[in-house]
Parts: sequence; C-alpha cells; structure tokens
Amino acid sequence: MAAKDEPIIIKKYANRRLYNTGTSTYVTLEDLADMVKKGEEFTVQDAKTGDDITHPVLTQIIFELENKDGQNMLPIPFLRQLIAFYGDQMQMIVPSFLEQSMIAFSKEQERFREQMKGALGKSPLDMMKIATPIKALEEQTRRNMEMFQNAMRLFTPFPPAGSNGSSAAPAEPARKEASEKPDDLQELKEQIAAMQRKLDTMS
Repeated sequence: MAAKDEPIIIKKYANRRLYNTGTSTYVTLEDLADMVKKGEEFTVQDAKTGDDITHPVLTQIIFELENKDGQNMLPIPFLRQLIAFYGDQMQMIVPSFLEQSMIAFSKEQERFREQMKGALGKSPLDMMKIATPIKALEEQTRRNMEMFQNAMRLFTPFPPAGSNGSSAAPAEPARKEASEKPDDLQELKEQIAAMQRKLDTMS
C-alpha cells in the first residue's frame, strides 16, 4: 500500500483489468475518473513491465467521456488545432500553455462556484453578479491566447530572402524582423511573468 503522501499505484494487467493497490480491489476507468475528480493522486503501471502508463490511461478516460451523450467538452476546432500541432515546432510549447491555462481556469472556477452558491435563491440583480467571474474567465482566456500567439510568432522562421540573391530589398525586412525579435521575446517574458503573478494572487 502507498504511503499517505505518495500516489496510489494502479496496476493494469494484460486482460485490461485495473487493480487499485491502495484498496486491493479491481477498478474501472470510470472509477479512475471519479478519483481524479476527488483530487486523489495515482499512477498507472503496466503489471508486467512496471512501465508508467498513466498518460495513455488518462487519455483513454477522456476518450470514453467524450463519447458519452451530452458530455462533449472538446470542440471540433480545438481538436483539429491540437492534432495539427503534433510534429510541429510548436509542439513543445503547447503542453505548458494548456497546463497553465487549466490551472488559471481551475482557480477561477472555485470563486465562480462560490458566487453561484451565494446567488441561488436571490433576486435577479444578485444573479447578474455572476457575470463578473464569467467576464474574468473570458479575459483570462483572451490573455492566454495572446501570450500563446506571441510565442508562436517567436518560433516562426524568418521569411526567405529573394531566390536570385541579387536584390537587396528583401534583406531589409529580414533585418527589421531580426531587430524586433528581442522586443517580442521580452514582451512574452513579461506576459508570462504577469500570468504567474496572477496565479500567485489567486492561490
């Protein structure tokens, strides 16, 4: 059995059965989903090799949830964009961006839920106060997207110079873009720092 502060070990056998070593019982993907919602930490290991297979199992849980009626959360445009990033030079940035965005959203949603509880059973005027946290979430999403787009611009290759190499005109925009890149990098750093400060204040 895992120590109190250690994640629970879930073993996955060849027959696809999942065994919770913390409770000494077999569990399902739905049980693991409930554990995630309760904030219980766990890792999934291949029972034969001992390899950590938590990532594919969590991905499978999302797949199962997305296929339930009325449970779709991932819009088609998002899925298309996500697929397009695989193998792209931006792939290394996407995980960090999504992680930070979800952390910020999770912190905001707690405040939103508290205000929802306080507004239940009150007047329409009180219910209108709910719009404030919604606007805050929208603003946070917009800022996150701006930061992500700035990061994407930093990794975009410079426009190629003229193929004949005889004209000096194409070289000027390249020099201008090169001179602006440090400014873009500094702006991105400032935005990341500002986002981190916001996360710290919300925590």
